[in-house]
Amino acid sequence: MTRPITLFTGQWADLPFARVCELAAGWGYDGLEIACWGDHFDVQAALHDDGYVRGRLDLLAEHGLKVWTLSNHLVGQAVCDDPIDERHRGILPSRIWGDGSPEGVRQRAAAEMADTARAAARLGVDTVVGFTGSSIWHTLALFPPTPPSMIDRGYADFAERWNPILDVFDEVGVRFAHEVHPSEIAYDHHTTLRALEAVGHRPAFGLNWDPSHMVWQDIDPVGFLHDFRDRIYHVDCKDTRVRPRDGRRGRLSSHLPWGDARRSWDFVSTGRGDVPWEECFRALNAIGYAGPVSIEWEDAGMDRLRGAPEALAFIRDLNSIEPPTASFDAAFGSD
Repeated sequence: MTRPITLFTGQWADLPFARVCELAAGWGYDGLEIACWGDHFDVQAALHDDGYVRGRLDLLAEHGLKVWTLSNHLVGQAVCDDPIDERHRGILPSRIWGDGSPEGVRQRAAAEMADTARAAARLGVDTVVGFTGSSIWHTLALFPPTPPSMIDRGYADFAERWNPILDVFDEVGVRFAHEVHPSEIAYDHHTTLRALEAVGHRPAFGLNWDPSHMVWQDIDPVGFLHDFRDRIYHVDCKDTRVRPRDGRRGRLSSHLPWGDARRSWDFVSTGRGDVPWEECFRALNAIGYAGPVSIEWEDAGMDRLRGAPEALAFIRDLNSIEPPTASFDAAFGSD
């Protein structure tokens, strides 16, 4: 299929946006999935400076690039998280962190996500990718014993905080694509079902499919595409390599840093891990997904300047797989 292939700029936000445009265009990307941090995209500037959005679009056009998606993972994480702590201070703009009062941070983050929808509409894109955060992720081990009512409150809290944000998404004609990811309200099949139920399956809330987060959890990324075919609003291409079990490597990776050989798994450059990419792209064809596929570089063992162009070539080949116009056994018939 002729889906556009974009580069997610989140891991490139240490570079000026103009430089990322130059690199991506030189490698042959069709466009960018633009992150709302670094100098790549400023939500408030987009809303209050008439020339800001035009300047961003002109810079993309200068390099022959387009944009279909904004991403605001970092701020979205703070909408529902509990606790709010030094980890969030490290990723949030100072105006969102403020005095660090947890509920104040959550409220300011929610307002910024609503503004992100408004900024996306001004940019001319219809999808914002991001995280939701979760007030119950810390209960994952179910110890101390976690009553079902506590989990129920977590999904109710998610709906209470995100429905007003999604109202704004509806008002401006933009969709939110939640990245199914550990530490979020939806991180696997069953939690995704529950998150969708919590917001009444409203169309404004869909999914960003990233198989790298499914592989190490033993979630079938192909089955996920079929199960949630009507909610796949965006696709990120990132890979994971799972190391052979040796009796020491636990699935939760023992608080070990990325790239540590004692871990049981690591993110790797797209095409170099255990994601069944061909089956995934056949599934994308089967469900009729025609939106952008965005390459997300995360690899503790490979330089991004090698990983980004290599991943593009790998994905472009898979992206060219087209279903046949007629059944392969049609020629066996007598007519």
